[in-house]
Amino acid sequence: MKILVTGASGFIGGRFARFALEQGLDVRVNGRRAEGVEHLVRRGAEFIQGDLNDADLVRHLCRDVEAVVHCAGAVGLWGKYQDFHQGNVLVTENVVEACLKQHVGRLVHLSSPSIYFDGRDHLGLTEEQVPKRFKHPYAATKYLAEQKVFGAQEFGLEVIALRPRFVTGAGDMSIFPRLLKMQRKNRLAIVGDGLNKVDFTSVHNLNEALLSSLLAPGSALGRAYNISNGAPVPVWDVVNYVMRQMELPQVTRYRSYGLAYSVAALNEAFCAMWPGRPEPALSRLGMQVMNKDFTLDISRARHYLDYEPKVSLWTALDEFCSWWKAQDPGFK
Repeated sequence: MKILVTGASGFIGGRFARFALEQGLDVRVNGRRAEGVEHLVRRGAEFIQGDLNDADLVRHLCRDVEAVVHCAGAVGLWGKYQDFHQGNVLVTENVVEACLKQHVGRLVHLSSPSIYFDGRDHLGLTEEQVPKRFKHPYAATKYLAEQKVFGAQEFGLEVIALRPRFVTGAGDMSIFPRLLKMQRKNRLAIVGDGLNKVDFTSVHNLNEALLSSLLAPGSALGRAYNISNGAPVPVWDVVNYVMRQMELPQVTRYRSYGLAYSVAALNEAFCAMWPGRPEPALSRLGMQVMNKDFTLDISRARHYLDYEPKVSLWTALDEFCSWWKAQDPGFK
């Protein structure tokens, strides 16, 4: 099977492209810079350079492929709505249109459970529990992108969307690097009582879910799927496990949620006024994420995709820590 993987210079896209090559798939990857995908080209991937905002380029990328795994997108806790809209909605529109014009059979779209987040505690969220309003431009634009994908079904494109929570493993730049940096400066504090449970996803398990989505039968199509390890854990236990592995002090200070939220709001206001709008070290959304229960029901993926998370969170964290020590001269 010949596939295109977008976002292959990023963590999830890069790890899946490598996994797909190991499974014997014929893989084409895209990126703005060749350096980000060199390791994939060495393993046999075809690389086509270019920007996914260019609709003509995306059509070229989709030529002669049977399926597309769309992992590219704008991520983060901070930024302007139009930037998230460009990176998530408009790019996805280009991918969908190219799939239709080039007669691609299937599109597997990487979405996000951030769309469910409304600042409140949630346990066992199902795929239908999408709020009427979104807390953040990232969530709003990821949901809009999903709608673009599902809208293509009526034109004959087979589609599946995955919503994986807190994906980690070697290459993860989004979750722990920032927390490690803060703890090195002794700036990290547990928000609230530190007992809130969340879901994580080992990148190996997400790879299996993406592969299953490429091969799944007709009954699985046209649906969104929650993906996680299916084993919620207190988020601060996970943070302190990583701190131990990295030989940093445990996070033992506590800060009330109200105080943390207020400090984050001030931080955001200051950064919004500063030239260039630098990203704040603390954000209100970040404080909510680190304080609220947030777990997913993955029974739909188990049923339709035969998804069975096999690699534990602790294995993925060990892999991340070994990789991060190799990246960061301060830990050598």
